[in-house]
Amino acid sequence: MRFTFDHDYHIHSQLSLCSNHPEQTTENILKYAENAGLTEICLTDHYWDSRVPGASDWYAKQDYAHISKALPLPKSDKVKFYFGCETDMDKFMTVGLSDEDYANFDFVIIPTTHMHMTNFTITEEDGRTAEGRARLWVERLESLLNKPLPFGKIGIAHLACGLIAPKSRETFLNVLNLIPEEDMVRLFTKAASLGVGIELNSSDMNFADSEADTVLRMFKIAKSCGCKFYLGSDIHTPAKIEKLTFIFNRAIDLLGLEESDKFRFHK
Repeated sequence: MRFTFDHDYHIHSQLSLCSNHPEQTTENILKYAENAGLTEICLTDHYWDSRVPGASDWYAKQDYAHISKALPLPKSDKVKFYFGCETDMDKFMTVGLSDEDYANFDFVIIPTTHMHMTNFTITEEDGRTAEGRARLWVERLESLLNKPLPFGKIGIAHLACGLIAPKSRETFLNVLNLIPEEDMVRLFTKAASLGVGIELNSSDMNFADSEADTVLRMFKIAKSCGCKFYLGSDIHTPAKIEKLTFIFNRAIDLLGLEESDKFRFHK
């Protein structure tokens, strides 16, 4: 059976400082899910545990006291609404959650590709060249997969994110091409064995037809290694359902995904 767009595990509310949209409330997020015919959604506002040192000034404001203002989540007979977060990993490969903190969330997404945060997630030296950014893509993903984390409730967010090289689309695509296939096979084989989810992010999947082979290369390799995938709109403002439906369905078809390829997290 073909993989269906029936969930969204990457959603920001107005509590994420990069949103602040007055209409991006949990009530409106639930309405989006009902209107789109989804059965599961997860709120994943940006978060850094105040007990973990090293937060940037931006992340320090988004502690548990801040993001838990979304609770209790509104309920629906049609949609399961989960409480999660999007944390980060700094340049020292420190993840912004303490060990005991994972119990506070149904699902946690961790990006390794936020390479726009110079001096927080990436050094100036690492960011100077496309080769350095490609090397860092490998090193950061490898570091995350080597951590003793509860991977059954973790997703790796937007692995083909434009923020890998935010100044130029051409450089971004070059970085993706520079990532060695053998490294991808090794890392995605490990990811599959750990049971971590691999995100298909709506922004990542919104590529030109001429870019499809470059952007989808890593996901095709991940699929061949046995990885499971989930969908994440990464919306920060009210969703445009028709656009998301087109983007996700195109990616699903191009990757040839079946329901057996779908990731479901374990609470």
